[in-house]
Amino acid sequence: MDVARSVSNVPIRLTPERWRHIVEGHPEVSGYYRDVLETLSWPEFIVRGSGGELLAVKTISTGKFLVVVYKETSANDGFVITAFLTRRIRQIERREQVWKRQM
Repeated sequence: MDVARSVSNVPIRLTPERWRHIVEGHPEVSGYYRDVLETLSWPEFIVRGSGGELLAVKTISTGKFLVVVYKETSANDGFVITAFLTRRIRQIERREQVWKRQM
């Protein structure tokens, strides 16, 4: 199990079970394990999901984005729900932004 700290300094767990779930549903993400952890710690922006989850977003290449969906359950614990690649960034940008990296 690996842990990354969110921008709120909350440890976010990425368990082997969750990683298997991610790559089974989104096989295109299989080569992005380290990027998933980095996106939690150093995203470009974070938006709020509809069920209390957060979506951290990072550009992978021009027009291609990695989205990591996670939940902070307390100030000391959180976990990754899923991760996926998308080109449809506008759908994500429409959500309530809760954090943005200062350039």
